[in-house]
Amino acid sequence: MTANDEKALVVLSGGQDSTTCLYWAIEQFGRASVATISFDYGQRHKVELECAARIAEHASVSNACLPINTFAALGGDALTDSDIEVENQASAEGGLPNTFVPGRNLVFLTFAAAYAYQRGIDHLVTGVAQTDYSGYPDCREDTIRALQQTLRAGMESTVVIHTPLMHLSKKETVELAMQLGALEALALLRANCAPKASPKRE
Repeated sequence: MTANDEKALVVLSGGQDSTTCLYWAIEQFGRASVATISFDYGQRHKVELECAARIAEHASVSNACLPINTFAALGGDALTDSDIEVENQASAEGGLPNTFVPGRNLVFLTFAAAYAYQRGIDHLVTGVAQTDYSGYPDCREDTIRALQQTLRAGMESTVVIHTPLMHLSKKETVELAMQLGALEALALLRANCAPKASPKRE
């Protein structure tokens, strides 16, 4: 698909997956038709936001950062609460790991859709992947497709949510980044923006 006559908004977290998605969007829609959006949701690693801005600047696209502090107010997860130690694996009871922020991707994409709507942007791009080792429910394909239908109905829009990494392994994602010419951006990411702890979803 080539859609140079249409515009795309990439949810850019400042990590490897969303950076790869940015370069995917640039290839699909053309650099001049791509913008990015990031969210300050009270995450412990503010370096993510600095990194997103740097990556966007490196790619010569705009970056908007919206504040959403409700997740920190809700608490209960290791990504926003410094008193909770990060656990990468699911709990013994079979639940999700404590890095799961309930509804995070749903809220991000809803705000991104509203931002896009005001600017005549029909395409959203996000780095969620069903192959994520933690199995976060808001990264799954059926969740994203259901959200797309909800956004279309609720905003009377034709928004399309693109998930280029949905069924890719981490190895395949790196290979895609190589094909897209994103390695220089990823090198910048590793050199200047890597958080010292805690995995994150994109």
